[in-house]
Amino acid sequence: MGRLIAIGNDHAAVELKKAVCAHLDEIGVEYKDFGCGTGEKCDYPDKAKEVCKAVTDGSADMAILICGTGVGMSISANKIKGIRAACCSDVFSAKYTRLHNDANVLCFGERVVGAGLAIELVEAFLSAEFEGGRHAVRVEKIMALEDNTD
Repeated sequence: MGRLIAIGNDHAAVELKKAVCAHLDEIGVEYKDFGCGTGEKCDYPDKAKEVCKAVTDGSADMAILICGTGVGMSISANKIKGIRAACCSDVFSAKYTRLHNDANVLCFGERVVGAGLAIELVEAFLSAEFEGGRHAVRVEKIMALEDNTD
């Protein structure tokens, strides 16, 4: 898992982000924390933009975004060219969004998943590698949607 992970959160996900970062420290995964460290108001589109920029400019390999539900972060992240964000609350989806969709951003919510499940989601996401093959054609079609090309 030797990659740099960008991680960010809003005010609704401070505690879960801390738990995820503690786990990343424990397993030796390098990360850069762009998140909100307190419960003071912080807008998830702003954090999604900041974190996803690290992915699109190559300074991070993948990202984790956490808000109350994960949905706001996912919607925001997917507006950014080059990002394929998936909001997951089960391990199967977290694994297969990497294997089949080459997702580069994992999103989930503190109000939806607990720390134990969040850690399982992160491990499934980070340990899976894109399978390519027939899935690469589909990912190319997804990316073409950004440019409204056929």
